[in-house]
Amino acid sequence: MCDCLGAEWVAMSGRMSARTADVVIVGAGLAGLAAARALSQEYDVMVVEARGRVGGRTVGHTFANGVTVEMGGQWVGPTHAELLRLVEQLGLETFPTYDEGDGLTIHGARHRWEGASLGLPAHAEAEIERLHGLIGELADEIPLEAPWRAPGAADLDRQTVESWLVDATADPIARTYFRVLTPAIFGAETSELAWLWFLFYARSGGSLDYLITTSAGAQELRVVGGSHRIAEAMAAALPAGSLVLGSPVERIRQTDDAAHVVHASGEIVARQAIVTLPPALAGRFAYEPALPAQRDALTQAFPMGSVIKFQMLYDEPWWRGAGLSGQVVSFDDPISTTFDNSPPDGSCGVLLAFAEGAHARRLAALSERQRRRTVLACLGRFFGGAATDPRDYVELDWMTEPFTRGCYGGRPGAGVLTSFGHALREPVNRLRWAGAESSAISCGYMDGAVRSGIQAARDVAAAL
Repeated sequence: MCDCLGAEWVAMSGRMSARTADVVIVGAGLAGLAAARALSQEYDVMVVEARGRVGGRTVGHTFANGVTVEMGGQWVGPTHAELLRLVEQLGLETFPTYDEGDGLTIHGARHRWEGASLGLPAHAEAEIERLHGLIGELADEIPLEAPWRAPGAADLDRQTVESWLVDATADPIARTYFRVLTPAIFGAETSELAWLWFLFYARSGGSLDYLITTSAGAQELRVVGGSHRIAEAMAAALPAGSLVLGSPVERIRQTDDAAHVVHASGEIVARQAIVTLPPALAGRFAYEPALPAQRDALTQAFPMGSVIKFQMLYDEPWWRGAGLSGQVVSFDDPISTTFDNSPPDGSCGVLLAFAEGAHARRLAALSERQRRRTVLACLGRFFGGAATDPRDYVELDWMTEPFTRGCYGGRPGAGVLTSFGHALREPVNRLRWAGAESSAISCGYMDGAVRSGIQAARDVAAAL
């Protein structure tokens, strides 16, 4: 963990005195730190973070045996060029996600599959393939920088994913497939998500097929030691005294010549400011003067997704011996997806499981003991009795994280993009926005967060 607060201010009545800088950045996640990294060579930069750690939606957990797993964002795809470049520059390494052997689909019964098939009936597989192709054609028409200007954007945006799905197919299995797929990508149900955002997101990530693929897809690689090391390495390289941790921002006041960011430990006065939080959280500060109505409305209509992440530790990855990849898609259970999350040397086994969307909200209402029992029962159904007795177990409910309030990212409902989308990246005087949701490429992913931070840094540098 980076310990680089290094504040050199004089405490006054329990708060620190004001500090001046060229640029103040709110949020020490990947976007904020990427912006700080890009600017700090030429400008005096301050970063203020509410949490007592850096990393935002990336965070690690170390089991008693010394193996570290990712409790937040973790995967790197081969097209995530900015993130891969950053990983190399920081001296970190990646390794492939385990993707050998057969997968499992739970749909009434346990179906074993390999390759691109999900072990579903042939008619359903064909219909799913047709819908994937249709989605690809529609997504190709979405302009990345301004999806609200797509041909027929108003019609696309007034639909939810669910309303499109019901119109697009009568196949019940295909419908169920997309009702599982959508929460797995967005942490939201098909009825909660705008169809235009779904199409933009698929285009932004390369394609829907890419987003859900492991090898040669968005889940291909992991960072040795955990993805949180990216943020920690960036933070450690910042000038001493430029990072304030554990100090939530309370108010952002703009004057003719400065942006004043008031936080729990004091105030930073800068010529330019970058807020790198998701829209829903960025809307919780007090702004003086008030934000433009369109930006304020955007923050109210862009809630976070619902996700709980679980990691189970075993003495060995015993499922590999049975010819299984560890990947499961369940149409029937509150745990809808699993992966092999074991360390690169296979010295122990780790199964990663997700509860997403409505499933996550229902599990969140249980006690931790009840939740654990439910998760392990699902794994037992998938893999057999060995899965129900892990050596260790850890979970993270991102909905309860006070400075995140959900994952994987923001998820606008019908009508939001065409009404307020232009405010997503539009600056407000000296204030600019960044974060995974604001990136035109790799939106919602770690690569998108880094890209947004770099772009915000360029825009700020041009204005200084």
